[in-house]
Amino acid sequence: MSTVQRMTGARKHLASVLGVLLILLLWQVAAWSLPDFLMPGVPAVLARLADDIGASSFHQALAGTLSRLGAGYGLALLAGIGFGLLAALLSFFREVLRSAIVILQAIPSIAWVPLFLILMGFGSAPIIVVVALAAFFPAALSVMNATESVQRVHVSAARVMGATPWGLLRRVYLPAVMPELITGAQLAFGNAWRALISAEMLIGFGKGLGRSLAYSGEIADMTGVMANILVIAVLAALIDQLVLENLKHRLLRYQYV
Repeated sequence: MSTVQRMTGARKHLASVLGVLLILLLWQVAAWSLPDFLMPGVPAVLARLADDIGASSFHQALAGTLSRLGAGYGLALLAGIGFGLLAALLSFFREVLRSAIVILQAIPSIAWVPLFLILMGFGSAPIIVVVALAAFFPAALSVMNATESVQRVHVSAARVMGATPWGLLRRVYLPAVMPELITGAQLAFGNAWRALISAEMLIGFGKGLGRSLAYSGEIADMTGVMANILVIAVLAALIDQLVLENLKHRLLRYQYV
């Protein structure tokens, strides 16, 4: 790693730390300005969080949320990548899919909850479908848009050399769309995470961070509310930076040499 890359990485880490400190400072200033029962301070919330982390109820809520995220987000990525690559081969299908996505992504994912509750009943299934629906659109659009930028000469050359449709997808389109695919996966994660927490809060079934947040609000436990919000924010940042960002660097290591 060069000196320039190390300096750039250090600046990014410093910016991240300063951003977190700024948020905590604004939070504490708000706590000083409001009564404790409306806005607890940072030390009180951190103390509450330290107690909650050791409780079995927290572990169950965390496991429930992460399992639903894995199922819904994974399903969305598989479908988004598959449909996006298929659209590269079938131009008419691409236009149909793009039109459908433009219409459907305008509907907030949480608006589908009543329909899926009626169709699937109470349980994790409607939450998983809502998460998958929220994450599917950015994943599919990123792949579709990337396939349109693939140079026609590369496609023609592969066909002249006898490449099958599967060979085109695997050896031409997939490597070409990888950067946009990773970016789309990160955007899809943001959509999936927000939809997941919202659905858990609304459905109120089983264990989950969203349900824990909603319950704390129902009993006017503001320290619990802020503790759950802090967990949700930190967990999302960790998944994005430690998992997705590292995956991007591994898959696109040639761009970071």
